[in-house]
Amino acid sequence: MTEHAVNSRGEIWFAALTGQTGRAAGVPASIRVADTALAGRQTRFLAVVPDPESRFPRARHGEVGLEQGWTLARLVRQVIEADQDGVKRPIVAIVDVPSQAYGRREELMGIHLACAAAVDAYASARLAGHPVVALLVGRAMSGAFLAHGYQANRIVALDDPEVLVHAMGKAAAARITKRSVAELDSLGETILPMSYAIRNVARLGILHALVSGVNADAPNAADVARIRTVLDDAVTDALAGPRDLGNRLAAPDSVRTASCEVRRRMTQAWSAD
Repeated sequence: MTEHAVNSRGEIWFAALTGQTGRAAGVPASIRVADTALAGRQTRFLAVVPDPESRFPRARHGEVGLEQGWTLARLVRQVIEADQDGVKRPIVAIVDVPSQAYGRREELMGIHLACAAAVDAYASARLAGHPVVALLVGRAMSGAFLAHGYQANRIVALDDPEVLVHAMGKAAAARITKRSVAELDSLGETILPMSYAIRNVARLGILHALVSGVNADAPNAADVARIRTVLDDAVTDALAGPRDLGNRLAAPDSVRTASCEVRRRMTQAWSAD
């Protein structure tokens, strides 16, 4: 297994929250996994981190590729199988992923299947009664976020300029839309789905908590204790609520009132005689 320095927020927060390296036999160097207590509950923590020596060049900077997708799926399903007749332990996905791994080899070898396996595993865990919480500490971009974090019952994020959520990176979005990055940022203030800023994302209703006043790059003991408390609250809230993702539409501060009304009318029309 390749050794490399701590150089991503995902790795920093994984070590801070678990007190472990997260390296395991048979697990790629880009994946961190640990089982440790969170407020008295045994919890599985997972993170995707950079591996500069990965045999897949497109997955060397924290991207979710073939190995990452299949491994996340395996590690989540381990929990489902082990706990099927007992207490359903929480799963915490620590998220700092720049994108899925774009590459010819990845496409030929079925990256869509690898990422779909991870999505399905997280969703299956949630529906089986495991409280799944995603902690956004850095980038949560594109298919990587869909595969690692977006299926969580509750999503918690650090209120930090480098915590970004979107379908694609700014440079790529600018090229496709034939706008400058500055223009995209400006549009994001009025068209929230176009925004990368985590505070605007919070207004869409997908966050359980947005945590300010924490050092995202070098958390101290107080920062870690605070986030552990927020994660425990998210787990407790998930256990008390339904297992679907309807809470994202029903969030009290959400601006998705129109979306909710459209859904209501479509359901009414579909159910009409």
